[in-house]
Amino acid sequence: MHPREQTIFALASGRPPTAIAIVRVSGPCAPEALRAIAGGLPRPRVATLARLRDPSGEAIDDAMVLWFPAPASATGEDVAEFHIHGGRAVQAALFAALAQLDDVRTAGPGEFTQRAFENGKIDLTEAEGLDDLIHADTDRQRRQALRQLHGLLGDKARRWRQQIIEAAALIEAGIDFADEDDVPDDLMAPALSRVAALRDEIEATLGASKRSERLRDGLVVAIAGAPNVGKSTLLNALARREVAIVSPHAGTTRDLIEVQLDLDGYPVTLIDTAGIRETDDPVEQEGVRRARARAGEADLVLWLVDGEEEARPEIDAGAGADAPVWILRNKIDLASRDSACDSVAAERQRNSGMLDGEDGRPLTDGSAGRPRLFLSAASGQGMSELTAAMAGFAGDYFGAGEGVAIARQRHRDLLRATSEMLRRSIDAAGAGEEIVAEELRLAARELGRLLGRVDIEEVFDVIFREFCIGK
Repeated sequence: MHPREQTIFALASGRPPTAIAIVRVSGPCAPEALRAIAGGLPRPRVATLARLRDPSGEAIDDAMVLWFPAPASATGEDVAEFHIHGGRAVQAALFAALAQLDDVRTAGPGEFTQRAFENGKIDLTEAEGLDDLIHADTDRQRRQALRQLHGLLGDKARRWRQQIIEAAALIEAGIDFADEDDVPDDLMAPALSRVAALRDEIEATLGASKRSERLRDGLVVAIAGAPNVGKSTLLNALARREVAIVSPHAGTTRDLIEVQLDLDGYPVTLIDTAGIRETDDPVEQEGVRRARARAGEADLVLWLVDGEEEARPEIDAGAGADAPVWILRNKIDLASRDSACDSVAAERQRNSGMLDGEDGRPLTDGSAGRPRLFLSAASGQGMSELTAAMAGFAGDYFGAGEGVAIARQRHRDLLRATSEMLRRSIDAAGAGEEIVAEELRLAARELGRLLGRVDIEEVFDVIFREFCIGK
């Protein structure tokens, strides 16, 4: 039997030991598995208590079993579930019993979801949403993934594809069935009108989503600056735990340290880099090289300087050309006694106004045009304002709104290709109906690739249904 036709099984819950473990079986031999191990076939979708036994008749466990006949199951195939006690020995015994059945094997990674896709239970965007939901670390990632799983993009893509097919059907009808009495003479104009409106809608979706696909991977924020300005202290303060070694000696951090944060539901990768300076130490030189490279790849750079120090030229060498750079004036709590009160008062005044009262963005240095913040990573002064500003930046970067449809670069690329082909079909109006129809077929194919469904013969189904041709 071909592997795709075999019955598969796997653990569908957390790793043992657990109180209860779920073992799922999907395929044509699922009912036989229930009969052989649970002693019979229970009523569909009714949890039933059964004593499980291996082929030799030895008891394995007392468990709940469920039976989902095809096609009303998660995979579209016959599915059985064994809800067993979650010990390793119980699971191993059940796996051994299932493996002894003919044409039954362990499932490969993602094979249950793949079978659900192949059997039309979900489309490709929903399968991707399920994968994103499983791997979601923050609340915003979870919400985005759940919307994809519920068809946020898939439903739109199916509707768009159907509109393209209908527009292509109008043009195909004008080409192939012009002699039929029930086919109007001029079908090009209404078809292209639909195409233009559809392209505008797709372009609006692309524009509204901004960088929403990056929500899966998270925002990368690099902490950079000269040695001994408090970068590791800031990392620890933002992470709220001791992640990096803090030392008064310059050059303590030699390599990159990465920390994953949940910032108001947005995933953030925070990177502590080596102090950027000229050095003869080959190990520190490599650390500086990596720091410059990582800052250049970051989405946001937090450049630290001492409270009374001006930003130095290294800021331009250490930060990427495209990455916004915020100047953080750290250690404001270490100002001289005579100026301490004035410094703290100034810091409070600056930070109270640095969010600008409305949009959550920091104020900028008049000379450099870069946002500036005043804080003390050691004492906590200004930290709440910094995290609020970072959360605001993340919201702007990813794009707010619950209706964002694009979650992956693949989605964006295919929608851009679809929009381009729709544009070409409009531009080809004077070159002939055949060229317009071909561009529309290619656009429909791109959306089919987005969904994982490609079947251009649907065009002809629409023709015969709408115009009653061939009756």
